[in-house]
Amino acid sequence: MGLGRRLYRGEIDVDFVGQWKLWYSLSGLLLVVSLAGILFNGLNLGVEFKGGTVFTFPASSGTVEEVREDFRAQGAHQVIVQRARDNWRVTTETLSESTLNQMQTTIAKDYKVPVKDVSVQSIGASWGGEVSQKAWIGLGVFMLAIILYLSMAFEPKMALSAIVALIHDLVITAGVYAWSGFEVTPATLLGFLTILGYSLYDAVVVFDMIKEVTAKLGTTSKMTYSMAANNALNHTLIRSLNTSLVAILPVAAILFIGTTLLGAGTLKDLSLALFVGMLVGTYSSLCVATPMLVTLKEREPKYQAIARRLASTSGKGAKGSKSAAVAKG
Repeated sequence: MGLGRRLYRGEIDVDFVGQWKLWYSLSGLLLVVSLAGILFNGLNLGVEFKGGTVFTFPASSGTVEEVREDFRAQGAHQVIVQRARDNWRVTTETLSESTLNQMQTTIAKDYKVPVKDVSVQSIGASWGGEVSQKAWIGLGVFMLAIILYLSMAFEPKMALSAIVALIHDLVITAGVYAWSGFEVTPATLLGFLTILGYSLYDAVVVFDMIKEVTAKLGTTSKMTYSMAANNALNHTLIRSLNTSLVAILPVAAILFIGTTLLGAGTLKDLSLALFVGMLVGTYSSLCVATPMLVTLKEREPKYQAIARRLASTSGKGAKGSKSAAVAKG
């Protein structure tokens, strides 16, 4: 309770920028684990991308394992079983027309449902390829728009830091999908694009405050760029946390309540991307984008001169105090 009250009053000063080695190490570890999952496990692409057949019928009886074994017994090999409220949704590899008709009849008989209630949908992989291509184009246009906007509204170094943070968020979110085995569907791609916008918003709020604070830095400033940026970050901290909390709560409700209690399986693909992306996006705007911006800016001659002057002044003050103490002794 005391920590929360101090946080809301702005009485807590967290050294985000000074702990850049910790954040870089943590992000590096997360990226390595995520890339390992993507390379070795791969993404569980949905039928929309790799093609296949989708059977949907009333869930009158059976369990996920029983339904899976029933389909394998009829000749299907790549079987993914999901329960969406009162229906089974079973995805298999692409099957021949004769096999489809036979399986449709067998399913109706085994699960005691009318044949007309067993819907069969065959999807070609070409459609998924078109979706992927459009998603990549959309991502490219989005990134280009971000670079142009941030370069004009702020500066190129802020644009670079924001882009690095966005790529960081995408890779980690994709890694979660790879390790968890969650299916990647067109809804997942929408979730990925959505978290880019959320992460960008958080970064822009922080950068706007940093721009305002660091604009006052001059040759006689008593703060380095790092100190000013960290001060700005702490001023926007509670706003970032509040925004994240308000956004994450409904998404968490969809993910954990909707998919478990209500059986809203179709929302799982989107909600997981949003949930992970929002968490990682909040972290990256505070602990990745800002420290990276400071690293780039501290190399500029203007801010290097301020840092050297303050370091020299501090050194002289310490030396003078020590001499006075010796003389007094």
